Parts: sequence; structure tokens; C-alpha cells
Amino acid sequence: MPIYKMTDNNGKLIKKDGKQKYRVRINYVDNLGKAKQIDRVAYGSDEAKQLERELNHSVKQEAPAAKMTVNQLFDEYIKANQYEVRESTLDKNKTVLSYHVLPYLGAVKIDKLTVPVLQDWKQRIEASGLAIRMRKNIYGEFRALLNYGVKMEYLPKNPLLKVGNFKAPLELKKEMDFYTPKEFRKFIMAAREHAEKSTTDISGWHYYVFFCIAFYTGLRKGEIYALQWSDIQDGYLSVSKSLTQKLKGGDKITPPKNKSSIRTIQIPLPLEKILQEHKERCKTIDGFSEDLYICGGVRPIRGTSLENMNIKFAAAAGIKKIRIHDFRHSHASLLANEGINIQEIAKRLGHSDISITMGTYSHLYPKEGERAMNVLNNIEINDSSTNNTKNRVKNV
Repeated sequence: MPIYKMTDNNGKLIKKDGKQKYRVRINYVDNLGKAKQIDRVAYGSDEAKQLERELNHSVKQEAPAAKMTVNQLFDEYIKANQYEVRESTLDKNKTVLSYHVLPYLGAVKIDKLTVPVLQDWKQRIEASGLAIRMRKNIYGEFRALLNYGVKMEYLPKNPLLKVGNFKAPLELKKEMDFYTPKEFRKFIMAAREHAEKSTTDISGWHYYVFFCIAFYTGLRKGEIYALQWSDIQDGYLSVSKSLTQKLKGGDKITPPKNKSSIRTIQIPLPLEKILQEHKERCKTIDGFSEDLYICGGVRPIRGTSLENMNIKFAAAAGIKKIRIHDFRHSHASLLANEGINIQEIAKRLGHSDISITMGTYSHLYPKEGERAMNVLNNIEINDSSTNNTKNRVKNV
């Protein structure tokens, strides 16, 4: 009987407003198979019975881990994170898990995710031919999903940790791609020539200006997409938002990647001139306002077209093609090679931690050790020339 009449220390029944005090106790097994108990108090026999029914119902509503599948955990995980992370990050989570985890393990109950089962999944991903970076990304997303299961106490621990991440011991580290100033001049001249050929619209100039902003400021692609003319004030560029392009539902404006990404950057003189010229072109279009996007107007230039232009300009210039993100590396590499303080570079890039900047660009400071030695080598404690002079005087 889970309902008990309560008495005081003297064995006398406890009442309140004429109603007997009852203790309602429910014993049950939780999601992890552990015995647990719910203990509540009610006044009155009918009230105690109603409380018992409610507690039993709430216990039955709990979905035991043994019945929850990876698909169900995924649905709950995505729903829980929709207001916790950036939309672009959530889309990435969904895409990676939907393509590389759910097709293999979606119907598996999460308490059946044993090491052999997960090892089999890992081998299938290994055989898919995906790059090591992508495989590690898949592992990271799957690990985060199961960590959520641990957090919600659906799992006692994350079984994927025993399997371990993907490894490529023989794979060489890929060198960072970037343009030198000489290479960038060739690239951007090809972009300018393309823009000048069009006499019907200014669309070609939007691409030209985009690549100029990327090289001279090191902004991320989404940050450049989101730039409006109102973000330029007195020679400074304000970075306070990012734009994610979506195939369905329209573009999405979000805050930048992190708090440090909200920054104000002084505009270099060459870029200031380029922006002034581009603004004059844009003003010739009816409906111009400061709220229009710098690279596109009413709507930012599209990612697919931008990539096509990137390939086209590199080919026209007769130089290697680099990724759009590598223009950000080009900016940082230029400053690093000129000896600009790493903290200033981190500030311009909007990194949340200088260690990120150092970890990415430390190889661009190969002469720092040599410079340090030159400084130290010039500090002599024992002046041999002075000692020689004193010895000669003593001998005389």
C-alpha cells in the first residue's frame, strides 16, 4: 500500500482542517535501471488517492533508455539545441548526423550502442572514402549527441569514447593556402577587368569589392555578406552581424561567431577608396539607401556565384585557386610576415582567444627565434677588450 496515514511522535494521527495527513510513496525504476522513490504528502483520503494516480502517471510517461532509439534521441537533441546554438551550427549538426549516423544507427536503441556496434559503424565511415577532417567532424557531432544522452541521464556514459576518434597517422598536414600581395594583385586585376566589361549593370563590381574586403580586412564570408553601407562610419568598419544563406526560407541574420567577433576595424586607405567608388556606383541605382548590402544591394551576392567567380578570376590571372576562407588567411599571413603583433592580428580577425591565432599562424613567425638570439647575443657581460687593456697596463 503506497498510501500511509501519518502520525506524530506519540502515535497520534496528524490532521489539518479536519483532514488526515497521508504520505504517498511511489517506487519505480528510472531510465538507467536504478530503483528510485517519490515521496509526497497530501491531506484527505481522496486527495491522497488522486496524488497517487498523478505520480504513477508521471512515472509511466518517462521513456526508459531501453526504448529510446538514436533517431528519437536525435529529434530531442535538435529540439533542445534550436535556441542554444547558432542556426548555421544547428544546420551543420543536423546534416552531419542525418547523412552519416542515422542511416546506420537510427533504429538502434541507445542502450544497445555497444563497442562492437559502434566499431562496425566506424569501419563503415572509414570505408566511405571521406577525408580525415570530415570523418573527425562526424565523430565530434556523434559524440555531442551521445553526450546529450548522458546529460539527460538516458545513458550512464558515452560509449563512443571507448571506440575513439578517427586517425590518420600517415597523413601529412595540409599547408595553409593564401595569396601573397603579388598574387592578390593579379587576382583582383582579373576581377576588375571582368567588372569593367559589363556596361548593363554593376553586378561584377560586387564580386570585385567582396574580394577586396576579404583581403584587406580578414572578415569571414558571412560577415562580409551582412555588411551594409550603414556599417561604415568615418573610416571605420563595424562588424556586428553575420549572414547565413539558406536555400529555403530566405537568408538569416545572426550575431557573429563569438563575442570577440563584434569589432570595429579601421579601413585601409586603398580599400576606403574602393568602397567610396563602389558606393557612387550603387547610388546610380533607384532606391539606394544606407541599409542596402555593400556586396549585392537588396540581397547579398550568392555563395555559388561567388565561388564560380573565384575560380574564374584565378584562372584569368594564371595563379592557383584558393578557398574563399583563404582570403582571411591571406590577410593574417600578410600581417604576420610583416611582423605585426599577434594580438593585433587576433583582434582584427575577431578571435575569442589569442591561442587560436597563435595556433593557426605561429608557423609564419619562423624568424622570431633568430631575432631573439640576436638581441641576447649583443648583451655581453665580460668585456674582453677592457680586460686585455688592463692586463697590458699591469705588465708595463
